[in-house]
Amino acid sequence: MTLDRFRPLADRALGPFVSAARMTGLSPNGVSVIAFLLAVAAGGVYGVATRDPLLYLLGAVLVFANGWLDLVDGALARELDVASSGGDLLDHVLDRYADIAIIVGLAAGIDRWALGIAAVTGVLMTSYLGTQAQAVGLDRVYGGVLGRADRLALVGVVTGIAAFVQARPAGLSLVGWLLVVFALVGHLTAVQRFYHSMRALD
Repeated sequence: MTLDRFRPLADRALGPFVSAARMTGLSPNGVSVIAFLLAVAAGGVYGVATRDPLLYLLGAVLVFANGWLDLVDGALARELDVASSGGDLLDHVLDRYADIAIIVGLAAGIDRWALGIAAVTGVLMTSYLGTQAQAVGLDRVYGGVLGRADRLALVGVVTGIAAFVQARPAGLSLVGWLLVVFALVGHLTAVQRFYHSMRALD
């Protein structure tokens, strides 16, 4: 979870965005919904990006916007002192659907459904193992190689590059290799979280 180390730095940069959300009357849940809609838009763009690779650049912008607003909603909730379990639940549910929309869009765009299934199940199992640990009485588990912030950053960077570079190392596009990474690392992280949770329960 590389980027989570920079969370304090990101929190300091959120101020103007939190102020803007307050001025427009947006609630934290409203920000979460907007972030989700941006992810759905990114998935839609990725789904047709092979027709015009420059669309990958638009998708990258939408993904980065989704990730940034995913920070803003929590900061806004703390600022307004309205953080709640319901808001946390909504945020996590929308994040998972956002992950699905983005990965399905990537897979559809390159017509690699098997890779898409492997990637999306890896991402979902990573999240599931993190919250399931909490359900059995442990702290929520966030450990692993790639957290959500890292995944979004990788999607944004790789698809931004794919807008200009159509290389196919070993016969697979950059987006295809991105799905391979998510599949392998996602399931590896899920197993890692399961192992550490089981150890903690002994």
